[in-house]
Amino acid sequence: MEESVVAKAKKLAGIAIEALEDRKAEDIRVIDISGVSVLADYFIIANGTNRSQIQALADNVERKLGEAGCAARQAEGYDNAQWILLDFGDIIVHIFDSENRLLYDLERIWRDGRQIDPETLKN
Repeated sequence: MEESVVAKAKKLAGIAIEALEDRKAEDIRVIDISGVSVLADYFIIANGTNRSQIQALADNVERKLGEAGCAARQAEGYDNAQWILLDFGDIIVHIFDSENRLLYDLERIWRDGRQIDPETLKN
């Protein structure tokens, strides 16, 4: 059964990555945190260029994952759209504006996780 959970997380991560690409997200990164945290298996980090695009990125991720049968457990930051966090359980999607992405630098904070090429998770 454990393999199917891993396979599901990879599939959902791939859907989220494609949803971000559909709306022209910038600098999409994936960190496998399964070995260092029980929070999730994957952090997906991306940024947009303005408030409208950042919200459109979040909307598209929620829509595409919802169509795949995975609703967000929690969403934070949508109204001000400087950092939107979408928690889908096995994957957590972070969508930043450029300034806040540099400020919070999740890639550095979660450097114990394993960086993964987003292309390897796409369906």
